[in-house]
Amino acid sequence: MFRKIPFVIIFSIFIISCKGKKDQQENHEVNAEQAVAHETTLPLANLNLPPGFKIEVFAEGLDGARSMAMGDNGTLFVGTRNENTIYAVQDLDNDYYAEKVMVLDTTLEVPNGVAFKDGALYVAEVSRLLRYPNIEAQLSNLQEPEVIYDDYPTEFHHGWKYIAFGPDEKLYVPVGAPCNICERSSEDERFATITRMNPDGSDREIYAKGVRNTVGFTWHPETGDLWFTDNGRDMLGDDIPPCELNRATEAGQHFGYPYCHGGIVKDPEFGDQFPCSDFVAPVQPMGAHVAPLAVKFYRGSMFPEKYRDYAFVAEHGSWNRSSKVGYRISLVKLEDNKAVSYETFIDGWLDEEKQEAFGRPVDMLFLNDGSMLISDDFGDAIYRITYTN
Repeated sequence: MFRKIPFVIIFSIFIISCKGKKDQQENHEVNAEQAVAHETTLPLANLNLPPGFKIEVFAEGLDGARSMAMGDNGTLFVGTRNENTIYAVQDLDNDYYAEKVMVLDTTLEVPNGVAFKDGALYVAEVSRLLRYPNIEAQLSNLQEPEVIYDDYPTEFHHGWKYIAFGPDEKLYVPVGAPCNICERSSEDERFATITRMNPDGSDREIYAKGVRNTVGFTWHPETGDLWFTDNGRDMLGDDIPPCELNRATEAGQHFGYPYCHGGIVKDPEFGDQFPCSDFVAPVQPMGAHVAPLAVKFYRGSMFPEKYRDYAFVAEHGSWNRSSKVGYRISLVKLEDNKAVSYETFIDGWLDEEKQEAFGRPVDMLFLNDGSMLISDDFGDAIYRITYTN
């Protein structure tokens, strides 16, 4: 049984506008002399967590906070989808509250995806992939980025990208389907795929096919397999098709879109072309329209040992449904790479009776102490989850 956790937090945030920034960029930096005691207005006491867990605000006021990446020196980089902004967030005194929030750029085109490697920040726009070398040394004076690629499709429908580096040192970049349901492979074979490349952009290739719109993936810490979520198609009713949690074991596998959904639902427009048995079925069919985004595995020391057997999934929440679902962090328990349960870890962002939400979880990231960060693009915040026995 879950119980509601009472929440009180004092959070200091500082804002100062930058002067003299070049036209393409604006840089807003915190001024420590303008510190103001702040109690969050987000109703975190409404959230339900397992016993022993606590949720607090790590950072607030990040409009549309989406994907997160941690720099070598402790700077948290945050991308956005609707605000065209990338943020740099710093916890200067190591008390797990961010005292400094910087706006690095407000002119990018849907910079949802961020990744960090060898001192450089990688940012994915709709059609471009950018690299900011030595980023943590130039936060107050951001230089022009290197353009790795500017030839990705320009369609905005599912054009926002989640990016991450795999254990093979390659950068993985998905290309969503430019529609709810369609066949577009003849126009550009990269649609509805996950691509990968070397950090400098060389040897780009398609790794996985038949992926409608993945906005979250990771690698299993023991097997090295790629695990990714996929958002199911709309307009087939409240309860079909299921969204998906998938596992890719090798390059070239096809996961069904647009022919088969959830491993069992034949598409009414394209499903007669191939049987569902031709495709890789999901490890776990998830709720219809829950919009699963980030998926992460826990290997820290703070949470109880049993959580090493689970995949954590951020369910952003539905829009194409008569009653809303999702708006939670869910758990998929695994045994031998097979799902044996699908349950809730944190919920309460959605008031089911009123059908109103105050938050929509997007991405997750684990800190060195074993605590979890969760980004929320509706509450414009980043939360920290801790556990004490």
